[in-house]
Amino acid sequence: MKKRTFLIRILFVAVLIGIAAVMCVIGRGHTVYFDNKTVTGPDGTVYEAPYQIQVFVEDESAGKLKEGDRGMASVMGQDFKMILHITPEKDAKKVGSAVSFKLPYNMDGVIINLPALLGGAPEDVYMEEFVPAPVEEDEDEEVVVTDEFEMPSEE
Repeated sequence: MKKRTFLIRILFVAVLIGIAAVMCVIGRGHTVYFDNKTVTGPDGTVYEAPYQIQVFVEDESAGKLKEGDRGMASVMGQDFKMILHITPEKDAKKVGSAVSFKLPYNMDGVIINLPALLGGAPEDVYMEEFVPAPVEEDEDEEVVVTDEFEMPSEE
């Protein structure tokens, strides 16, 4: 009887560990930033930004990006799919494009350069990790410390 109880406990713990591992991958949240900026690849290839790109993630508009703009969307999981409506020049006809790829597990914030992605650039050119800029503190500010309970001096 003890052997059977021990095996049930081991099986239960294994199932819990399996569920936890699956939830780590499925439930991982990412913030994806979209750039519509001209970029030059390491081989010298220039990926020109179109006039405007409208981004749809999970059937919701994530932004209408003119040249030089950035948008964002929050997604769950590693599989990422988006639909792009691209306007190459002002007053030109929109062209649709569906894009899907895997997001890196080790990045919370991911920047996707849309012109490089659409131009067929390698992953290291169109994808990078979002690192917030550090907040600079004013070092010139002098802190004055006063003692409000100062004892009068006896002279």
